Amino acid sequence: MTTSETLPSWLGSIATEQRFPLVFGTVSGAHLYGFASIDSDVDLRGVHLLPASEVVGLRAAPETLQHMEIREGVELDLVTHDLLKFCRLLLRNNGYVAEQLLSPLVVASSALHEELVALWPSLVTKHHSHHYLGFAATQWKLFERNGELKPALYTLRVLLTGIHLMRTGSVVADLRQLWPDYAVPYAGELIEAKRQGEHAPLGSLVPIDLLRGDITRLRVALAEAAAVSRLPERSSGYDALHDLVVRARLAV
Repeated sequence: MTTSETLPSWLGSIATEQRFPLVFGTVSGAHLYGFASIDSDVDLRGVHLLPASEVVGLRAAPETLQHMEIREGVELDLVTHDLLKFCRLLLRNNGYVAEQLLSPLVVASSALHEELVALWPSLVTKHHSHHYLGFAATQWKLFERNGELKPALYTLRVLLTGIHLMRTGSVVADLRQLWPDYAVPYAGELIEAKRQGEHAPLGSLVPIDLLRGDITRLRVALAEAAAVSRLPERSSGYDALHDLVVRARLAV
């Protein structure tokens, strides 16, 4: 299991406690993005595999399962999708599920997980940029309402992840790995400040006009990167994902 120093040691046991076997479980949210606070909850995301008996009859098990609890003082938010639903989301240029699949913070894995990761290059398209532009717009609106560090960092992170994806085809979700290459020198200071509290205010850490100008600049950079990206217009992984789902379903 690959974790960061801020993650609880009991996360690995979560996989064995689920109703259906997990294809994978990874940590998402602020821990993945590189700016978890001392009071951040843990967002555990993944894929479960429903047996054929749960999907072909009159009674169908849920495609999405969610579980929340507080364990040893840490709030855990666990959400998993059935393999079929997850693959459909992957085919919709959904950067959020791609980040879950490729997260380096792995709590549970399997051969199917490795197959999905190997298929990623056939799934990424230049239209993933729409996900990141839309997500950034939502987070920036939230920041303008509450003035907190969290949505400001989310906006920066989303835009930089999107630009990097358009330019390289690889997913990097950790803001700490991104900001030095994209002229956002104050990001490190914002990250350190946010670690002190989940709802810390931006305050005077950075002039709002500078932040607003950088957000505008990065939005333009993402749109331009998508326009000239060498990534394909469409994914080529549909048939491979179909075969993977069928094989997996019939094997349980």
